[in-house]
Amino acid sequence: MELKEILDVKAVRYTSSVSSKKRLLQDIAEQANAVYGLNAIEVFSALQEREALGSTGVGRGIAIPHARFESMSKVVGMFTRLEKPVDFDSVDHQPVDLVFTLLAPAAEGAEHLKALALVSRTLRDRDVCAKLRANESEQTLYTVLTEVKAPWAA
Repeated sequence: MELKEILDVKAVRYTSSVSSKKRLLQDIAEQANAVYGLNAIEVFSALQEREALGSTGVGRGIAIPHARFESMSKVVGMFTRLEKPVDFDSVDHQPVDLVFTLLAPAAEGAEHLKALALVSRTLRDRDVCAKLRANESEQTLYTVLTEVKAPWAA
């Protein structure tokens, strides 16, 4: 699996208008509706429910919110780079500025886990994160994410 299989170029965003975790999740839900035709209210609710179980802020300014849906047939992703980091209740208590959201079919546990592992490995790479933080162009952000060649791809 490669990120270009789950990430549409229209699902990559740079934004300066988000000021809270809740607003970020609302924006992600609206983006899921615009890009993938998903119900924004359901996406927001599912992401909120997942965050209530424990923050998906994994540290070093990175969050990987994710949720599963009965109505979906394949895993899809969205990436948001924030101009100003927001508090995300991360494990290291650092604010978040790189957010990769995964939405997956409820029935596809293995694909969801492969995608989660791939995103996690990609964003663990400090060089990739530095390139993402150095760019505002959505096309460039997409290219940085999708051109990563990992020998340990899922």
